[in-house]
Amino acid sequence: MSNTLFPVFLKTETARFLIVGGGNVGLEKTETLLRQNPDVNITVVATQIFPELAEVISRHPQIQYHERPFEEADLEAADFVIAATNNRAVNAVIKQQANARHILVNAADQPELCDFYLGSIVNKGSLKIAISTNGKSPVLARRMREHLEEAIPDDINVSIDNLNAFRNKHKGSFQEKVADLNKITQTLSSNKSVKKPRNYQKLVLEISLLFAVFFIGYGISTVLSFNELKEHVIAIPNEFYAMLLVGFIAQLVDGAVGLGYGVTCAVSMMMFGVNLPSISGSIHTAEMFSSGVSGYSHYKFGNVNKKLLFWLIIPGVIGSFLGASLLIYLGNTYEIVTYAILSSYTLIIGIRLIIIAFRKKQPKGKVKRAGLLGFSGGFLDAFSGGGWGPIVTSSLLAKGRKSSYVVGTVSLAEFFVTLTAAITFFASLGVSHWYIVVGLIVGGIAAAPLAAKLAGKLPQKAALLAVAFLVIVFSVRIFLKMI
Repeated sequence: MSNTLFPVFLKTETARFLIVGGGNVGLEKTETLLRQNPDVNITVVATQIFPELAEVISRHPQIQYHERPFEEADLEAADFVIAATNNRAVNAVIKQQANARHILVNAADQPELCDFYLGSIVNKGSLKIAISTNGKSPVLARRMREHLEEAIPDDINVSIDNLNAFRNKHKGSFQEKVADLNKITQTLSSNKSVKKPRNYQKLVLEISLLFAVFFIGYGISTVLSFNELKEHVIAIPNEFYAMLLVGFIAQLVDGAVGLGYGVTCAVSMMMFGVNLPSISGSIHTAEMFSSGVSGYSHYKFGNVNKKLLFWLIIPGVIGSFLGASLLIYLGNTYEIVTYAILSSYTLIIGIRLIIIAFRKKQPKGKVKRAGLLGFSGGFLDAFSGGGWGPIVTSSLLAKGRKSSYVVGTVSLAEFFVTLTAAITFFASLGVSHWYIVVGLIVGGIAAAPLAAKLAGKLPQKAALLAVAFLVIVFSVRIFLKMI
């Protein structure tokens, strides 16, 4: 048997923990214990206690600490010991002396010195799941914890409380309780009562192909004959190749960190003197294809939160339609006001993200008014040619949500938002600047799978800083334009 561990959930109300080491490892172990019980009994012994750990200790008066070397007498008031020094020899001595007193020891990154492991823990109310890889891969255990935290709903505790109340009120025998609980919960596994999840991959792919056939077919059949098409292929303008590169870079950035596509493309198209409605129409027509592939890729890599996706799509589509319609019929009347509001908001969000990126840990906050967020992002994105990423992605990351899930969910929702804007612009304006649109499409599609894979591996801090940088640059650019 390769894994002989026996999982045990320990009551910490009376347990006494001794942590030897005051650096980053000691801080991590202290925070791990405090997350399970803020009143847990901890003693920290270290030759030097880092400021971050000292700050944690100051917020928990029950924690005792001694800034000195470890002494064997420290074991007298300990039930469990965590050796968190960076000296393997010292950790080995601590284990030897602790085991002589029949005290179990955990040594950070030294499985051979461990009598027990501190696994990755999922907390959802009364539900607690501990994950261990037998000390071989803490990173995998952490990834599994992050996945389960996203997959298990926050209100699971309501179900647990309801089942507990039913069990307490049931007066029958243990076998009768089990039988009745099975009857109540059997619908959860019934194929008839469980709705089959929608295949977003297939839906996105089919809509993308359908729109592609319609777009290309329309252009060929009503605009160009075969000979004219041949001449145009030979005389493809240099702007097409420029837009090919722009589309690739823009989609790589957008798919990896969740924003930047519209901003990058809009700046490039302004260089060619394209008016605002045509800019927004061309961007959304091209972005529909790249966001479709990006959304498909994110869904394939498991980067989509379906519940959040639902609350973003419908309001986002409504906002996108209204924003595109307003831009078409009112032209540039409200351009300055829209840019001022958008740039002010995103500048504040960008600064806030930088602050969050350098915090030790950002607590996960509940996303409120996700529908309003989706509507605002869709409206301003369609009206100003960009804004879905700066508004929606930045706001969700500011709530401490995991970057890969935020980027994946926002990217898939963006497909439906850009599809709505593209259809609205196409119905009113037709196809203009086809070489720009095709260049953006081909470049964006090529970059989308690479960007989706990068989103799952990009560190949270790096993703936050990248988003903040793009948001601030975007905001400053708009302010300079308004001057």
